[in-house]
Amino acid sequence: MISMRLPVLGLVLLASPLAAQFPSSPPVPGPVKPAAFPPFQEAVLPNGLRMIVVARHKQPVLSVALSFPSGSATDPAGKEGLADFVAGLLTKGAGNRSADEISAAIEGVGGSLNAGAGRDFLTIGVGLLSDNAPLAFELVSDAAMRPTFPDKEVDLLRTQTLSALQLELSQPASLATRTFARELYGAHPYGASATPASVKAITRADLTAFQSARLRPGGALLVVSGDITLARARELATSAFAGWSGAAPATAPRKAPPVRTKTEIVLVNRPASVQSNILVGNTTFGPMYPQFYAATVANRVLGGGADSRLFDILREKKSWTYGAYSNLRRYRGIGSFVANTEVRTEVTDSALVELMHQLKRMGTEPVSAKDLASAKNSLVGRFPLTIETADQVATAAQDVKLYGLPADYLQTYRTRLAAVTPAEIMAASKSVIRADRALIVVVGDGAKVYPKLKAAGLGPVRIVSPEGDPLTPDDLVAKAGALDLEMGQLAARRDSFTVMVQGNPLGWERMTLEKTDGGWKYSEDVQIGGFVQQTTEMTFTDKIDMQVLKQTGKVQGMDTKGDATYGGGRVKGSAITPAQGGPKTVTFDTTITAGTIDDNAVTALLPALKWADGAKISLSVFSTGKGLVEPVTLTVGAKENLTVPAGTFEAWRVEVAQEQPISIWITTAAPHRLIKLALAGAPLEFVLAK
Repeated sequence: MISMRLPVLGLVLLASPLAAQFPSSPPVPGPVKPAAFPPFQEAVLPNGLRMIVVARHKQPVLSVALSFPSGSATDPAGKEGLADFVAGLLTKGAGNRSADEISAAIEGVGGSLNAGAGRDFLTIGVGLLSDNAPLAFELVSDAAMRPTFPDKEVDLLRTQTLSALQLELSQPASLATRTFARELYGAHPYGASATPASVKAITRADLTAFQSARLRPGGALLVVSGDITLARARELATSAFAGWSGAAPATAPRKAPPVRTKTEIVLVNRPASVQSNILVGNTTFGPMYPQFYAATVANRVLGGGADSRLFDILREKKSWTYGAYSNLRRYRGIGSFVANTEVRTEVTDSALVELMHQLKRMGTEPVSAKDLASAKNSLVGRFPLTIETADQVATAAQDVKLYGLPADYLQTYRTRLAAVTPAEIMAASKSVIRADRALIVVVGDGAKVYPKLKAAGLGPVRIVSPEGDPLTPDDLVAKAGALDLEMGQLAARRDSFTVMVQGNPLGWERMTLEKTDGGWKYSEDVQIGGFVQQTTEMTFTDKIDMQVLKQTGKVQGMDTKGDATYGGGRVKGSAITPAQGGPKTVTFDTTITAGTIDDNAVTALLPALKWADGAKISLSVFSTGKGLVEPVTLTVGAKENLTVPAGTFEAWRVEVAQEQPISIWITTAAPHRLIKLALAGAPLEFVLAK
């Protein structure tokens, strides 16, 4: 009965005079008011350490952050990554506590402890309940003053860092970011990045020297935010940092970034990439730039969110990408502007031309009232959410002091943004977004992308390898001609590998190379848990002319198959490969150049390649699963003594550049043997068992 009466009641109310009093539109927003940010209380400790206290007693929480002007920009040449390395170890043993004891101490009170290094600053931070304030100051002071850098923790962090770098260097987005920084800043420290070689070169002596020379009270800033008074904070800090002294570390002169007078494209050749990563930008300004607020609004209109111009046009209207954004980066020195997107290889030139058009529009067309209001509302409305917690308040206060911003910066931030006009946005855009002098970095398949980029006429195109080595257009094309092999190294053999997943054995692989009349037969069987079962047979002649491939198997329950027949300068056949949504079938009848080998034959021929220190070996490889020819480059790196189940060997680590980069280890002693293979970014390894 009740369910029948309610709709009737609703109709009666809508028809009554009372309904006419309900508003039909939202109220007009009131004027933007200054942010209600607690005042800074400042003090200087006896040893010269500056301290800021931002008292907020609404919640019983506390944040303590100690920052030093010692970020990655202070890394010595050849030791790039040192600041990050130091930061990663400050909480892994300090004072009288081991890494486990530090974790137990902070986790026992439900808090958090961390340390990290950016471009300009290294910061140690603690967050916990204010009742445990003494512990916060104790842990921070121990980390800054008394880190122990245990050998075990140093070795562990080095292994983790190298593993992370291996993954990073295999990702096109990371390659684009690294290349952009290097090309934009040149010899300036902001252009440097850690490499496997620089990480391996860092010694424990480097760590202790960095801590002693750069983690000093002079030039440092201690920010305390939360449920505490200035008097209590000064008392705890004075006690915790007693006996600590040292003037601010000297700042070495820095080379200025290159001055770009025209737009230039740097193409990073990543063969077989199915998409292109694009970065466009330029250097900008220091922290005190007078047009900062107008530039911030301009960036929000252009690419600061999912409702921005770049996102709307490149994704929603053109369907070229999943996303397109832009960003202003503020550093203690000179900052940068960068717009970025990832697009299909086929539309790389079209997307780049459109992106450049949108950059130019910002300085030549007034922003519409709708776009301006949307950008301001987003920035102004979001700001209070960035200063809610004690940690956020500490970070905001830290930025003001470390970047030398005005004392009322946080209080007036919203009102300054709200006051920006379309004319100011155009003026700031002309200064900050310099499309006519931009650096463009494209990471993608050079053979497919280079001709289109050159024809687009946006600027000269310079080609480099992922390592930054210069390349020519000829280097993008797989070279014809016979393989240069040491055939005497090729011999019948049987190798067995254990498949390791996250350090645990989960399968096996057996490889057999047999001599036949006038040629060779290579067989391969692999099984990984219940996920992968595959059998491969490949034949080729003594002259390494490919003949026949037969491959069958299952991957996660999906059938896989490969059939290829070589002859007369062609390869014909088909392949079934696993794909999202079900198996994918590829049929091919393709012309190939002399010296092209099937991708399944590469492992068989590894012993016959001409291995040497620093060698770079280029192969023209037919990918059966894709039905196309791809260049594959093997770069010989450092020698390592590597222990696998089959024994301990001196081996070269070799990076294999392809769509899915891998690392392999080849014995330096003849006959050269493959003893390990690792996939970049995956916890999967093949290690020689016998």
